Amino acid sequence: MLPRRLLPLITCCLAAGCAAPSTPLSALSVYPKESFGADTPFEYRIKADSESACEAGRRALLSQGYQVEQKAKALIQGHKAFQPSKEHHTRLEINLVCLAAEPGAVVYANAKQTYFELKASNTSAGLSVTGMGSISMPWIASSENMIKVGEETIADGDFYHRLFALLNRHL
Repeated sequence: MLPRRLLPLITCCLAAGCAAPSTPLSALSVYPKESFGADTPFEYRIKADSESACEAGRRALLSQGYQVEQKAKALIQGHKAFQPSKEHHTRLEINLVCLAAEPGAVVYANAKQTYFELKASNTSAGLSVTGMGSISMPWIASSENMIKVGEETIADGDFYHRLFALLNRHL
């Protein structure tokens, strides 16, 4: 039988052993996977001038329900909101940069998905009246907020192929 004074030590050791190890930040690093290769889904060359290419990109995004802003002559930004479930919201943002290239133009595109989840939080407050001997009257309030839980650049070649095919149809 173990002495009682060792019981707290054993309990702490067992609790530490049961704790899940956290992932070190260095294991989450993604930059080693960046190849910077010539074959990229983010670039599209067309036989039109850069101004026509950007206008075709603007029309392509508008035709799919994106809210579009033209930040500069060669920069188009569009975004669209999705709600796949009651508790989840996704925002898709697309940036198009149109530059002159011989012959024609090159359109650079990147898309980013941002994920949001509905999170509930409970808050409470109390009122104490010291002259009457500490009376506490709690008020409990609940609120729900959309919280950003993730964001990623879309690297799917098929996604960009569909985008550039639609852009080409609007030339």
